Amino acid sequence: MGILRAICISEERGVRKACVPAARLVADWGIEGDAHAGSWHRQVSLLSYDRVEEFRARGAEVTEGAFGENLLVEGVDLRSLPVGTRLRCGGALLEITQVGKECHNHCAIYHAMGDCIMPREGVFARVLQGGDIKPGDEVTVVARGEKRPYQAAVITLSDRCSRGEREDAAGPAIVQRLTEAGYEVAETLLLPDDGELLKSHLIRLADQRQVDLILTTGGTGFAERDVTPEATLAVATRSTPGIAEAMRAHSLAVTPRAMLSRGVSVIRHRTLIINLPGSPKACNECLDCVMDTLPHALDLLRGGVTDCAAD
Repeated sequence: MGILRAICISEERGVRKACVPAARLVADWGIEGDAHAGSWHRQVSLLSYDRVEEFRARGAEVTEGAFGENLLVEGVDLRSLPVGTRLRCGGALLEITQVGKECHNHCAIYHAMGDCIMPREGVFARVLQGGDIKPGDEVTVVARGEKRPYQAAVITLSDRCSRGEREDAAGPAIVQRLTEAGYEVAETLLLPDDGELLKSHLIRLADQRQVDLILTTGGTGFAERDVTPEATLAVATRSTPGIAEAMRAHSLAVTPRAMLSRGVSVIRHRTLIINLPGSPKACNECLDCVMDTLPHALDLLRGGVTDCAAD
């Protein structure tokens, strides 16, 4: 159990937040009056008070809200909680949706100290149940009453689609298959064939959003800018070649050109990443091959299953 030490809000983004004596959390929105509230996954930001105290011990003069956090919580190592953890705070219920963040523009604290703890220690949440909160409220982890749906992300790689010269048909087709199977699609992206850009998003989705599954479509052929497999392999912590091999073998029964696919399948920490072809038809053929097996693979990565042997 932890204690809520401070509540901080701001009317603008990118500035220090100011402490308030109490606040109201609105379901699927955030804190009333705060600039970061909205219909997105980072409605509320939280930071461990203990980490701020460690930072102060290094000589930094920081006040509550200096890192842009909404809620400062003592007694809970927020950074160690996985995405999907639910927290009861006062009369509100939160669900962690992201751990850590990218720092695009270094803040004043970073320039003064050469460091800022929010990108690596901050967590973000959405509001499941609204309610009033105030400093001194207990903050407790709430057990889930049901299995959390698999979280997925879909990335389309295409120079032409990203420029608006052609409609992306493969990405929506994949989203439809996942949704029909009960997955929650946390994020969809349409990117040019840029290996460095793809790597950055794969790392963010696996490490910060901690999605169970990332499916890419496009960029797996022989063209010079088809770099999806190389970018995927570059972020992998483990290889799982059997999935890509099974999809190729399945597709070879449809067309001999399937042997030209260079798509790979890998694991990054607890996230499974699979490269799919660029056409909706080919994507569906590959998904036909693996959809029944994916839940077991994802449960293994979540740690909910430890044995692959048949019952």
